[in-house]
Amino acid sequence: MKLKISVMCLFACLMGSSLAMAQTADDKKWVAQCMKDNKDEGAKEGVVKKYCVCMNDKMDDNETRSITQWEKANPKTAEACSKQAGWK
Repeated sequence: MKLKISVMCLFACLMGSSLAMAQTADDKKWVAQCMKDNKDEGAKEGVVKKYCVCMNDKMDDNETRSITQWEKANPKTAEACSKQAGWK
């Protein structure tokens, strides 16, 4: 019985880590697209990345719009992330 419980716990941990890795890969994709969308906006790359990561973190994990699309519908969040990133 202990072996069965241990195997079930191991399986649950592996499933959770796979989901986290997929989410991280998805987040990287969204942040990369946001950085591409904002590369000509006059801010340094590090500032743009901080902004994009902030915006991605504020979005729901089930959001289907890009960060660029989502920011237009959420200007207060975009403003807060701009301030946090040091975008002037």
